[in-house]
Amino acid sequence: MASQVFYRKWRPQSLGEILGQEHVTKTLLNALANEKVSHAYLFCGPRGTGKTTTARALAKAVNCLTNGKGDSCNTCEMCQSIAEGRALDVIEVDAASNTGVDDIRNLREKVNYAPNQARKKVYIIDEVHMLSTSASNALLKTLEEPPPHAIFILATTEAHKLLPTILSRCQRFDFHRYSLDDMLKVLSRVCEGEGITAEPEALKLISRAATGSLRDALNLLQQLNTSYGNDIKLQHAQALLGISGDQRSRELVGHIIAKDATAGINTLNNVNNDGLDLRQFHREVVDFLRLLLLVKTGSGESLELTAEDIKELKELANKASLSQILKAVKRFGQLELNLDNYSTLPLELAIVDATLPDEEVRAEPVRKAAPEPAAKKAAAPKASPPPPKSEPEPAQPEEKKTPVTEPAPESSPPVAKTQPPSESGPPNAETPPETKTEPAKADNDAITNGSPVEQLQGQWSKMITESPDGMGRTPAAALLRSARPVSIENDVLVVSFKHQYHKEKMDILENQKMAEKIVSSFMGRPCKVRCVYEHENNHLVKAALKMGGQVIESEGTHE
Repeated sequence: MASQVFYRKWRPQSLGEILGQEHVTKTLLNALANEKVSHAYLFCGPRGTGKTTTARALAKAVNCLTNGKGDSCNTCEMCQSIAEGRALDVIEVDAASNTGVDDIRNLREKVNYAPNQARKKVYIIDEVHMLSTSASNALLKTLEEPPPHAIFILATTEAHKLLPTILSRCQRFDFHRYSLDDMLKVLSRVCEGEGITAEPEALKLISRAATGSLRDALNLLQQLNTSYGNDIKLQHAQALLGISGDQRSRELVGHIIAKDATAGINTLNNVNNDGLDLRQFHREVVDFLRLLLLVKTGSGESLELTAEDIKELKELANKASLSQILKAVKRFGQLELNLDNYSTLPLELAIVDATLPDEEVRAEPVRKAAPEPAAKKAAAPKASPPPPKSEPEPAQPEEKKTPVTEPAPESSPPVAKTQPPSESGPPNAETPPETKTEPAKADNDAITNGSPVEQLQGQWSKMITESPDGMGRTPAAALLRSARPVSIENDVLVVSFKHQYHKEKMDILENQKMAEKIVSSFMGRPCKVRCVYEHENNHLVKAALKMGGQVIESEGTHE
């Protein structure tokens, strides 16, 4: 007898056997008991959550010869024929392969024929969102007013792609991802039926790796059974999934908390050199950072962890502030790995960003404060002379009448220096223009001498994040975050990198062009970017110099 895969061999055969989707099965059983079965259902949800299994169980329950008003008996001829896939009146259509309007028209012609043996004709259309627009429109009329002997069950993983008119003609059921407890129950039942001895921790690891898909969990279990036999241990599951045993992921989190970027990058490179899956390693780091965040916020009691794990997490939590842990969780949680060439650069940048927050926070106020004194100096002369109020002096002709009547008040100009008779100062009216032009001149000098660089330094992160056309999400933008603007002259911006590896990546032509686009869009004019490596600030070089090493060659600038 040919062997069957676990997810087909151990598929539930009735609505009552389906675990984890009680909100669906209970409603369907009530509809069967009250003879209120709808003519069209829509089963939507993630893959491997039992949509097709529930559709077949409903088809059996509707056509069961023994009951007919409840769950299927699985013993009558009709139930067995449906379970074996030889029932002529239960038609399964793969919409991914039959997307055309002609396929749906053919279905519409056949739906009007009475069933051969069963009580109801049941059409199960899987991946219904793959139908073309014309095919979906052709299905509408049949869904709205099908023959009394027909029931349609539509299954999809992407309900948002369906036409609203189709959604309105179906009773919708949303299938949820399986919980960890439900998965463990099913996996334990399958292990018992197959004669497999599996460690509980191995089954937990399989359940977590399946991310709520029972079919994926059963496939992983069968793969482990094929590889390691009937005795499955935790290290077997870790080896199959490419997991490092959580040790180096925890080690990396420890380096992040200690703000040791060098040790963290070394750990990452060791993981990469050992051939482990970087995506899986990234997930482990994020999971451990999440646990650390929950322990730091006092929610560790709700976690299913051993006493040793809780102790380790509490020790790490005591060494870090909540803001530091939160920054690391956000940085690694939002990271999208497109590792076609298995580059470690995104993870390296995340490590550097998460381990050097204090330096960036200290540097930003200095950069932002630099332009403020210049602005204040330029603004002070503008605000200080109140005499500009004498600019609107159309009343000066009237003032001249008073000197005519009293020639003695020639001494009034000194009195005009005090603010009250501000209207009587024609000599003072000449001074405000002088005080007005000097601050403007000083302001222009401040801008040309150094303000553009200071403004760039103060708004460096904002410039990268708010770049138009999605440029802020490119690898070049990620590299710019680890750089610092040094100077700008003749529309050439010099940026310095503390890590040689990041400078070399920026020297790639594609990254260079994208960086110049980002800077040019912010500056409002075409600019070039020149990269510099500051070996003096590299702590690895400093350590080598302390041990007696010498700098033989230092890379210069590169355009």
